[in-house]
Amino acid sequence: MESLPREFIWIPVIVLLCSLAEAVVLSMRGHYDWRAAAVSVLDMLGRNALRYLLPLGLGAVVLGWVWQHRIATVPLNNIWAFVLLFFGQELCYYGYHRAAHRVRFFWATHSVHHSPNDLTLAAAYRLSWTGALSGSALFFAPLVWLGFKPVTVLSVVALNLLYQFWIHATWIPKLGFLEHVLNTPSAHRVHHASNLEYLDGNYGGVLIIFDKLFGTYIPERDDIAIAYGWVKPVQGYNLLKIEFTQWLELARDVWHAPSLAQKIKHLVKPPGWQPINGETTEDLRARAL
Repeated sequence: MESLPREFIWIPVIVLLCSLAEAVVLSMRGHYDWRAAAVSVLDMLGRNALRYLLPLGLGAVVLGWVWQHRIATVPLNNIWAFVLLFFGQELCYYGYHRAAHRVRFFWATHSVHHSPNDLTLAAAYRLSWTGALSGSALFFAPLVWLGFKPVTVLSVVALNLLYQFWIHATWIPKLGFLEHVLNTPSAHRVHHASNLEYLDGNYGGVLIIFDKLFGTYIPERDDIAIAYGWVKPVQGYNLLKIEFTQWLELARDVWHAPSLAQKIKHLVKPPGWQPINGETTEDLRARAL
């Protein structure tokens, strides 16, 4: 399968410079966790190194196969093809992102992105080393099956993620009517919150409309101070611990599960699921009543 265009190579440089500028300003204002930012940089460097060492992840192999069995070929020669690709990608991204929070197997990878205890632009590029192996790209296979080239689909996904860089900020206020349409910094602050009132909401990429359509939109409230990070916060700056804690805990639970059915449930149920005394979002909210 084709690789992403070379034009995307400059993106990490700009991202790093912007996050550095934010770091300097926030430090001058009183507080910035430079060590957490360093962890995010190391995560990005390690992820890109792995991309060269393991260029063909599970998603790339499957998308290549799906392309060979597509039902059509969609040329990007008119506005409607771009509209279909944009909204189709947004819907697929919503499905992926929701699964990344509600299916423990996918959460084991995505949890790395939610590990920072402060929300900054540097948190935007802490994305985990195991994404290619966990198959997150599979959620975009329907677009390839419909006839969009894999490299085109992945390029649009990359642009989606690039858009999301700027919304990892606590200093940008609510944006008025745009809150009804776009995924804004306010909406994304809620998404990164570990407060019980905010858990499992605002999964959109560029748009917030699918959250509103499927009932997962949660607005930011002025009366709730947001706590960021995992429900059980990460302690320290050990990158390997951050990258693999959720995988090791998942492997432990699967290994000790007494039946095949329970082993599968540990993989596909939400994070925190246990046969008894679970700590899923639903369990925690039920106890809080």
